[in-house]
Amino acid sequence: MEKNWDVESEQQDSWVRHYKSRLIKESNLESITTLPPQERKQTIERLVKQMIEEEKVIIPQHEMDQIIRQIINESVGYGPLEALLQDDSITEIMVNGPREVYIERKGKLERTEIQFKDHQHIRHIIDRIIAPLGRRIDESSPMVDARLLDGSRVNAVIPPITLDGPSISIRKFNKTPFTMEDLMQFDSFTNRMGEFLKAVVQAKLNVLVSGGTGSGKTTLLNVLSDSIPKGERIVTIEDMAELRFTYDNLVRMEARPSNMEGKGEVTIRQLVKNALRMRPDRIIVGEVRSSEAIDMLQAMNTGHEGSLTTVHANSPKDALGRLEAMVIMSGLSLTVDVIRGYFVGALDLIIQTSRQTDGKRKVVSIAEVYEESGEIVIKDIFRFVRTGVDTNGNVKGHFEATGYVPKAYERFKAHGIQVPDLMFEEGVLE
Repeated sequence: MEKNWDVESEQQDSWVRHYKSRLIKESNLESITTLPPQERKQTIERLVKQMIEEEKVIIPQHEMDQIIRQIINESVGYGPLEALLQDDSITEIMVNGPREVYIERKGKLERTEIQFKDHQHIRHIIDRIIAPLGRRIDESSPMVDARLLDGSRVNAVIPPITLDGPSISIRKFNKTPFTMEDLMQFDSFTNRMGEFLKAVVQAKLNVLVSGGTGSGKTTLLNVLSDSIPKGERIVTIEDMAELRFTYDNLVRMEARPSNMEGKGEVTIRQLVKNALRMRPDRIIVGEVRSSEAIDMLQAMNTGHEGSLTTVHANSPKDALGRLEAMVIMSGLSLTVDVIRGYFVGALDLIIQTSRQTDGKRKVVSIAEVYEESGEIVIKDIFRFVRTGVDTNGNVKGHFEATGYVPKAYERFKAHGIQVPDLMFEEGVLE
């Protein structure tokens, strides 16, 4: 792991600067960065060792290893963040300042010993991340979203927006996608709920996954997509690509911000409209955030059954409220009754996810959406009931079936999906 700058020897720091400077001047660093990761590291290590031998400098082996590792991280890696990015147990990295770096591990935040030299050092790493993507960050454009080569999402903010220097947030990309079985093993939901969710996707119900930041919405969306029968044509639309499918007939689209001249922006709404011309069986939108909500609802209403999307909201009722606000943002002259009519015609199910205080993610509600006496009804089928917290801070509670048999049950039978009605029997789920 990267050493703290407070205890770094001045001599070692001087060697790092010296050999890094020589590397930049005497080698084609641009061509080195295009090499595969392992070959890239081996090339830099070989060149630095040659320089040390040429200068006949005597450096202890352990210090030489540290110098070379630091030069590699600074030249073609991400500096002090490199060790954190290589740690698969870490899910989020947050840099608040040179000596304030936090991580999320198993749903809980912890402060690390990782440190940067100064604010300029953080800025250098931000530039290393965004430069290959053709993005920029400066006083006129002080915020940027980017993606690392492994798919990890990066958000960087600099002054004057941040008052205490540059800040970086990285949501790491899990190398091995989670499965339905993984989430059941994590106690995110029970086996019975998992079987129900598989049937929901196979029966082509339109699903909205709702949840707060870091509650596992995208993970669940990816898991649900695994149950889509083979042979269908899927179009995915995301602000920043995170979904990973293995289907043959798949088109992945990603929104694009405007360029340095303020041109070339491609919005989620434009992509949703375009997706309708691509003969999709299902449209999957990573997250609806704005006016594209109306286009997504229209797609669900006009034969694109089995479509999936997520929304940032804290409850199913809040999710519908957010969607209503987004539709109003579209600028169409629609009454509230018409908008709510879209909800009933488009949405079949709302799945609410939540990150508990102990860091664990759970599906806290699976609810059906339907109309009754002119009113929209959101009826829980399954839910998580929290009962307390133990002495170790772990949340206590249980999953239960409410006893409500969803109207979608008839849809299951129509699609030949065998789901016993006992699945909905009221009581605590094991």
